[in-house]
Amino acid sequence: MAEIITPIDSPWKTLIEQYFEEFMAFFFPEVHATIDWTQGYEFLDQEFQQIVRDAELGKRLADKLVKAWEKNGDEAILYIHLEVQSQYDKDFEKRMFVYHYRIFDRFDQPIISLAILGDESDSWWPHCFGYEKGECQLSFKFPVVKLIDYKERWTELEQSGNIFAMVVRTHLKGLETRKAPEQRFHWKKELTKLLYEAKYSEKQILELFHFMDWMLRLPEELATRFDQFVKQKEAEKKVEYITHIEKKGIEKGRAEMLLRLLEEKFGTLDPDIQAMVYRLDDNRLFEWLKRSLTAQNLREVIGQ
Repeated sequence: MAEIITPIDSPWKTLIEQYFEEFMAFFFPEVHATIDWTQGYEFLDQEFQQIVRDAELGKRLADKLVKAWEKNGDEAILYIHLEVQSQYDKDFEKRMFVYHYRIFDRFDQPIISLAILGDESDSWWPHCFGYEKGECQLSFKFPVVKLIDYKERWTELEQSGNIFAMVVRTHLKGLETRKAPEQRFHWKKELTKLLYEAKYSEKQILELFHFMDWMLRLPEELATRFDQFVKQKEAEKKVEYITHIEKKGIEKGRAEMLLRLLEEKFGTLDPDIQAMVYRLDDNRLFEWLKRSLTAQNLREVIGQ
């Protein structure tokens, strides 16, 4: 059975932006406790893009720079550098260090660098970078969360009310069923049932469903069966969360996610290219997204 390839970094980025406080509470509770959430926070996308371009370290995926305030009675600013890495990268530690230093150099403030690893390897655990030359020594360490560790904490995920407990369950089943479409179909149905039963808002249900649709992408035949399941489930529940209108909104969301990724990698897009993206069908949309993760220029993405 062919493996189902699903790009996973951009959906993570979207949820982090929407639910950053919940993200920090779930994965990094100690850092979360130091933040004064009443002061709000700010994503420094433009500043981080410039830092990354200057570093010239190749592709970047779900990485963010966030400005927040500490709970210490002063106006202490906290800069949080965050990476979600979904596959092995031999230079990951180096990239974390270079980004950390460049952010420090840019703002002249202590930086917190954090990493989420969404790969399947039990042996890859990048958490430090350093070297020693002569009497000179450098050591840089950063906290890491490995998502596959949650396989042993499934009951804990089921009991948690944090939205990222559902995100992690979806992510893990996405990894587990890449070569098993029927199992993926089963788990997509089971997790969707949980969405209807959980105490999520309609907005959260739609956003989690959008994430699930990306992470648990199905072949065409199973996708049709799944759509029928959703219609039946909504008829039983007498709700209309995933109606035809919402499905169209999800398709638009996919296109917007691809546009965001292309703009971050290649800069402002020509209006004709933007219009072309919105006209892509599902298969071509995913094909463009897969190409964009490794492409060196826009022509490689659009196949010209």
